[in-house]
Amino acid sequence: MYRGTLIRSGGNAKTIKGDKAGEYETAIMYLAPAAQSGMGNVCPMAATAGCEMGCLSKAGRAAIFNSIVNARIAKTRRYFSNRAAFMAELVKDIEAFVRYCERKGVKPAVRLNGTSDIQWEVAHPCVRYIKPKHPQQEREAHYASIFHAFPEVQFYDYTKVYKRAYRSLPANYSLTLSYSEANFAYRDAVVKTAVETGANIAVVYRNKATRNNVMPSGDAFGNIETGFRLYREVIDGDETDMRFSDPRGVIVGLYAKGPAKRDTSGFVVG
Repeated sequence: MYRGTLIRSGGNAKTIKGDKAGEYETAIMYLAPAAQSGMGNVCPMAATAGCEMGCLSKAGRAAIFNSIVNARIAKTRRYFSNRAAFMAELVKDIEAFVRYCERKGVKPAVRLNGTSDIQWEVAHPCVRYIKPKHPQQEREAHYASIFHAFPEVQFYDYTKVYKRAYRSLPANYSLTLSYSEANFAYRDAVVKTAVETGANIAVVYRNKATRNNVMPSGDAFGNIETGFRLYREVIDGDETDMRFSDPRGVIVGLYAKGPAKRDTSGFVVG
């Protein structure tokens, strides 16, 4: 397991399943979700999508230990108070994780939005120091994003900011859209985006029966009267968290966990 100041591996049940295959090891960064830090909102679509009640930050160990919540709040406050310093800290952390993976003989995968939905591909430049064999030749290289700085790392995230799927994202960054029926306008926009871009959609189902029988619906073609149902293959998204390895054009079926099991907002389907 890797334990950095911002990212960590080995603490997520789904990533552990994927890591057991031996090809990748996944590190995740967990921030204080939505506006929990008191300094800003790292989940801009949370209220619209109705996912705050069923947020994964309230599941697992974070639901039990205040120290975990406090640590996430502290990290998030560092992000808002000095973004440049935060990005420098993130660069050092990922560099250490890459070295860790090299020693283990596995490929590094990183999910930056474990409990956030930050648009890392825009307005998040960073600096990485190039260290050749001779220390006197060390220089700093400026990059438009953390993805450009680390082409050797596979990054991926879930997102409710559906406009991101229309962007030309770096080749090493994979995004999966997150579905919700809590807001019909949001639901329709996500389905429309999936149809137009071919992006995958993650759907949180209440149980297996629901997963096998319910498909996301929406007004993807502007026809309110007939509506639209997105018929796609549903894969088991709880088998592994390596969304970058999923086939294109599928629904990633997830099961409700923690408080999400009691959700009635529409975020959980079924």
